Amino acid sequence: MNFSVLGVNHKTAPVEVRERFAIPESRLPEALGKLTSMEGVEEGMIVSTCNRVEIFARSKDGECDLQRFVREFFGFSEGEYEPYIFQHESLDAVKHVFRVASSLDSMVVGESQILGQVKEAYATARALGTVNSQLDQLLTRAFAVAKKVRNETTIASSSVSIASVAVELAEKIFGSLTGKSVSLVGAGKMCELAARHLIAHGAKKIFVGNRTFDRAVSLAEKFDGEAIPFERLYDTVPWADIIISSTGAPHAIFRKEHGEKFLQARKNRPMFFIDIAVPRDIDAGLNDLDGIFVYNIDDLQQVVQSHLGDRRKEAVRAESLVDEEVRKFEARAQTAEVVPTIVSLQQHLETLRQAELDRVRGRLGELTPEQELAVETLTKGIINKIMHTPITTLKSAARDPESTTVIDVVRKLFNLRPDPKQESTPEPVEAAAPAPARPPERAPAPEAEAPALVKQIQK
Repeated sequence: MNFSVLGVNHKTAPVEVRERFAIPESRLPEALGKLTSMEGVEEGMIVSTCNRVEIFARSKDGECDLQRFVREFFGFSEGEYEPYIFQHESLDAVKHVFRVASSLDSMVVGESQILGQVKEAYATARALGTVNSQLDQLLTRAFAVAKKVRNETTIASSSVSIASVAVELAEKIFGSLTGKSVSLVGAGKMCELAARHLIAHGAKKIFVGNRTFDRAVSLAEKFDGEAIPFERLYDTVPWADIIISSTGAPHAIFRKEHGEKFLQARKNRPMFFIDIAVPRDIDAGLNDLDGIFVYNIDDLQQVVQSHLGDRRKEAVRAESLVDEEVRKFEARAQTAEVVPTIVSLQQHLETLRQAELDRVRGRLGELTPEQELAVETLTKGIINKIMHTPITTLKSAARDPESTTVIDVVRKLFNLRPDPKQESTPEPVEAAAPAPARPPERAPAPEAEAPALVKQIQK
């Protein structure tokens, strides 16, 4: 399993570092193209959210330099962000992918949004052809594991989310949200979710500003709100008590000088900014102004932690489920490596058996049905005895980390072709006598044998 994961997340890097790694949706195809063009990389996928930027890859021989990709794509110098980067290989990478999809690695453990974000990244990579084989199988299994964790634990039962925490902070600042107005800057899912929470707690008027006006209109209609053309953003923001910003802008769109004008227009009535964008939309300097309160994605984490007692208990159960699924994934992967060799060996020996029978049939003359059965039973019995030891060894190797070595030895001993999808070519034999009218029995195709073998080995 030549899987690798490299990245930064809310545990390893502060928001000012994560925003340097953020990849906007418009650049994702470029990033995936560069990633999969690197030497050794066979498949690749990138997850870029406000809390993490992670690169998933499968290499041909277990060797790929993902740090080089980071340096070249982002223009970092060597070692510049090394203290903030984490990297996992092989089974550790598998476990990490399962934990991320299951929301065990999230800022809010058990939140559901990360699964949707990983699925979106997967769909993009599939559409671009950068995920198509073993990494595809890994992600598909990760989605199944996430579903199992959600169904078999209550990790997502309590309503703790970034959006709910933002509402709690707003209530502390204003005392009550009844009648408060909200400005959404950006029309993404996080903004929509936060708006729903705010309205449920009494917020009245919703304004939506977005660079694509049609998206602003669409979101505003959901809340009976008002869409604002983006060029009027700075004129209309003072209308709102609470501003939730989540755009894809590469730099801050609200700076200290904007805040001063907002307060002047509002006659110093307080404003609450929630910045859930990475890179950040709101300059930290706004916090220096009396009457303006700014919380970014990392600030919200402190409040989140106080609500997670019950989820931590369920997280222990969820971690056990993930560990078990990692073991199962490893067993399946090792079995998948062994089965083609077993099928190839069976074909190879069956081909030899048929060739030898064809060679001697002319000397034996016409055989009775009983004699035919006796010859078939005898020769198949000999082949089965020859196959017993290597097949038993290969089945045992399916559970052994050194299975690749065993597979290589068996293939060399029996002169099997490197490509297990092709039939083996037997050693040269003497010219066979003319075949009888009744054609000899053919060896079973590997496609017919493989499923039964997989089930047998996995028992």
